[in-house]
Amino acid sequence: MKVEKLGYDIALIDLYDVGLDQRTGSYVFLEEDITIIETSASPSIPYLLNGLKELGVDPKTVKNIIVTHIHLDHAGGVGLLLEHCPQAKVFVHPKGKRHLADPSRLIESAKTVYGEQKFNQLFDPILPVPEERLIVKEHLDTLKIGENRILTFYHTPGHANHHFSIFDPVSNGMFTGDTIGVFYTKLLDSGLEFYLPSTSPNQFDPNKMLDSLKRIEELNVSYIYFGHYGMSEHPEVVFNQVKYWLDLFVDNGRQIILQNENKSFEEKSKLLFDLLYRTICGYLNEKGISAEHEVHQYLKLDLMICSQGIIDYLQKS
Repeated sequence: MKVEKLGYDIALIDLYDVGLDQRTGSYVFLEEDITIIETSASPSIPYLLNGLKELGVDPKTVKNIIVTHIHLDHAGGVGLLLEHCPQAKVFVHPKGKRHLADPSRLIESAKTVYGEQKFNQLFDPILPVPEERLIVKEHLDTLKIGENRILTFYHTPGHANHHFSIFDPVSNGMFTGDTIGVFYTKLLDSGLEFYLPSTSPNQFDPNKMLDSLKRIEELNVSYIYFGHYGMSEHPEVVFNQVKYWLDLFVDNGRQIILQNENKSFEEKSKLLFDLLYRTICGYLNEKGISAEHEVHQYLKLDLMICSQGIIDYLQKS
C-alpha cells in the first residue's frame, strides 16, 4: 500500500491500476468536507479504501468524489466506491453525466476493445451512479470544501471532450487528469523528469489540447497533479515537454498516413507505435535509461493507445 502526503492537506493513494504501481492515483483533500479526485477502475477500489484507512478517513465521511473525465481508468470504479460512501456526491463534466448514470455504452465500448475476459479483469464491475448523486460542474463553477478552500473547475478538452481540470488555490495547483499528459515518475530515481501527451481515441484533438495547456499555463500554477501519476513541481518543464512531444506525435502520424494510404487503421496504428517507441527509446537511451528499465512496460501500454488516437484524429480530419 502506498500513500503519500504531498503537503497542503493533500494525499495521494496509489491505486495499482492494471496491477502496476505508480500508474493511476487518487488525490484526497483532508478537509472538513473530505474530497476525492479520481477513483480508477473497480479493481482499484480496495486499494483506495485501504488508503483512506491509512489516512484515518472513514469512507462514510467522504462528501465529494470528483472525476476529471469518464474514461474507465479514472471513473470506472466510482459506482462501486459509492457503496462505501453513503454521503458522497459525484462531480462530473456535463458531457459525462449521462454515461455515469447509465454506463451501458461505456461497458459495450470497453468490451469491444478488450474482449469479455480482459474487460472483466480490468474493469468489472461498472455500476451506475444514481442520478440524485450526480452533480455537473460547468466551466468556472466552484466547490467549497473547507473554511479557506474553494476549488474551481476548468473545462479542458483535448484528451476528451468530457474533461475538466480542478484548480486548488491553497496549493496553487491544478489537477489535470489526462488533459496535459502523463508523468513517468518511475524515471525520477534515475534523475529524469519525463512527460508525454495522452492522445487516446476517440476525442483526441491536438488543437484543443494545446488550448487547454495554454489555459493552465496562464494560471501560473505551482504544481500539477497528474492522474498518471503524481505531483510535478515544475509546470514549465511539463508544458515544454508536452508541446514538443505532441507536435512530434502528430507529425509522425501524418507521415505514416501519407506513406501507407492503403493500409488498415490497425496497421497504421502499429506502424506509428513502432516509430514513436523507437524515437522515445532513443531519447531515453541518450539520458542513460536502459531498454530493460521498467518504465518501458508503461510506455508500451500508453503509446499503443496514443498511436490509435492520433491515427483516428488524422483520418477524421
